[in-house]
Amino acid sequence: MIRLLIVDDEQSIGTMLEKALGRSGDFKITYIDNPVNALSRFRAGEYDGVLLDIMMPQKDGLSVLEEIKTKDPECVVVMMTAYSTLDKVLQSHKVGADHYLLKPFDSLANVEKKIRELVKVRS
Repeated sequence: MIRLLIVDDEQSIGTMLEKALGRSGDFKITYIDNPVNALSRFRAGEYDGVLLDIMMPQKDGLSVLEEIKTKDPECVVVMMTAYSTLDKVLQSHKVGADHYLLKPFDSLANVEKKIRELVKVRS
């Protein structure tokens, strides 16, 4: 079972990911729409991976990424954004992101496949 935290302030995106990824029964998913609340609940070793939005009003996804990697360097973090810039991609990888996904997603099956691949590599 892959323990996955989804952090996205857009509830429609978070709920859609939670339902789509939860269908297989292979994921234990926690969805939180507020990055500050997500950080306060995040504990090292509790999650295998995090799907993390970059642009959120309460707290920037890059700073959330940095805090997650400080608490648990082995946790797989996949950044998500609808606003892709080369600068943000480079910054996220520099801070420790394992992958980067653009919204809207081309395929939810590809999102699931990428998470499985990244978590398997870390296991």
